[in-house]
Amino acid sequence: MKLTHSSLRVHAWALLLAAILFATASPAQAATRHSTVTAPDGVTLAVQESGNPDGPAILFIHGLLGRHLNWEAQRASPALQGYRLISYDLRGHGLSGKPGGPAAYREGRRWADDLAAVIAATKAHKPVLVGWSLGAAVISNYLAAYGDAAIGGAVYVNGVVELTDARQIVAHPELYRDLNAPDLGTRLDAQRAFLALCFYARPGQASFERLLGAAAMASWDMQAAVHSMEVSLRGLAVARAPILLLYGARDALVHAAPTMARARQLNARIQQEIYAESGHAPFAEEPERFARDLARFVQGALGRQAGT
Repeated sequence: MKLTHSSLRVHAWALLLAAILFATASPAQAATRHSTVTAPDGVTLAVQESGNPDGPAILFIHGLLGRHLNWEAQRASPALQGYRLISYDLRGHGLSGKPGGPAAYREGRRWADDLAAVIAATKAHKPVLVGWSLGAAVISNYLAAYGDAAIGGAVYVNGVVELTDARQIVAHPELYRDLNAPDLGTRLDAQRAFLALCFYARPGQASFERLLGAAAMASWDMQAAVHSMEVSLRGLAVARAPILLLYGARDALVHAAPTMARARQLNARIQQEIYAESGHAPFAEEPERFARDLARFVQGALGRQAGT
């Protein structure tokens, strides 16, 4: 095909525009590396990496109806650019596999095996695990199955410690009923209500719409079964790696005080911190403070490793 002078100019401008867009993309967007990991039961897990590939590893685990996009503020944070930032979409969420049937989600060991597979496949050395809400239950199951020898520490962010304890979980029976309604409209409305409860300081409209889109991708089988997921606390009780429980005091989904008290009852070495003006998602509501606190915790964990 012969190009005219006009088409050559258009082609040149297109190349220039592409170069400008690439140059002005955020570092987190431009540098994010995507891969997949296969869990022991065959589920494909979508994995993302950014930051310094040679830095200390931080592995982020999102919550119910989320995906790796929940951690965008951390990927973009100047305070965390020196670290290797790893995340993955939980089974039944985002771009990861969505197996059918309740067993794939009720058995806590499967979620633990997923996390272990990501750590192994990424060759993350002593990563600090950061689990939000349901992601904290995944960490508990990992500790029960694998212990804490392969990790540098763990941060529970408004984490679920015991799913079946009414003192820890705020009752929203109609909401959780509607999240599993057979009617699509009812379910989508419930997802919107659930996500709104995640924040004391609600994000902007564009960010909230992205959260809604991610929630709509979640497996229906997962949503029906995950509330009865087995959570073992035996690993948390004996863990010697540093563990921080970080909660927003205005959480509308998890009762912070009794949950933190239960965790300390299990393991007196656990550290605790409260964000007085955050709800269920302090990493999104106070991202700069969260990044500083996380960096400080990781450095403390590294110092502990160096001293052992």
